[in-house]
Amino acid sequence: MYVARTLDELAAGIASLGPGLALVPTMGALHAGHLSLLEAAQHGGAPVAASIFVNPTQFNQSDDLARYPRDESADLELLRQAGCDLAWLPSVQTMYPAGDEIRIVPQGAALGWEGDVRPGHFSGVATVVTKLLNQVSPQRAYFGEKDWQQLQVIRSVVDALFMPVAIIGVPTLREPDGLAMSSRNRFLGEQERERAPALYRCLSRLAQAILDGDEVDVCLATAREDLTLRGFSVEYLALVDGGSLHPAAELMPGARLLAAARLGSVRLLDNLEVVLPGGPRRTGL
Repeated sequence: MYVARTLDELAAGIASLGPGLALVPTMGALHAGHLSLLEAAQHGGAPVAASIFVNPTQFNQSDDLARYPRDESADLELLRQAGCDLAWLPSVQTMYPAGDEIRIVPQGAALGWEGDVRPGHFSGVATVVTKLLNQVSPQRAYFGEKDWQQLQVIRSVVDALFMPVAIIGVPTLREPDGLAMSSRNRFLGEQERERAPALYRCLSRLAQAILDGDEVDVCLATAREDLTLRGFSVEYLALVDGGSLHPAAELMPGARLLAAARLGSVRLLDNLEVVLPGGPRRTGL
């Protein structure tokens, strides 16, 4: 595996690979969920690059940025074992050189939900992903569906800027008890880790209740109350159109449940598509 830390090294690494390059952007602290993205990107034998960059512009609080887990040596070893061809580890100075004041401010899918809770977050995401895509020039880039709103924001930015890259969404990988894999799960205490899967179980029950024809607002209110009683601090729990992220008052094709809730000091995100009987599953493609 070729490891690049400068733009010149990156260019040399890309030149050594064959056509059809795929990119898996990450912030490190890799786990099996990240490796599932890498596996999807390797489909068909394409060369794969993975980036590791903890992006400071998408964090709202400096202590959250400082706390974000980092383990470069372990990450690189995981990438090597997974057959990654190129690892791109730029510095903050490379990504945001002195005097760089250019930021992308997405609208549409970036409004509401995470956009409300974390002002400026999606501007940081859109900016850094655009930089990474322009640096690596992949044909395809892979993102997890766990961060569903982020995936839609990235797709909208790529479409709006006519960037020649396909954005591929990969289904959320879960622990055996249903908890969505996340780098932040390591911060859960023992009791919190035992309670954390209740978020996914709640979404699953909620989806079934909506499919059974129960009133959406009543179902959502009941689910919020249930999570609160289980020790979660619910930031939002909503049924939305999976593409636009607009709130949905009733079930529609492509509808998706979005949830963000705190458990102790850890903020958990999850989502679940509510699939109509006989309807196709809507992915991040």
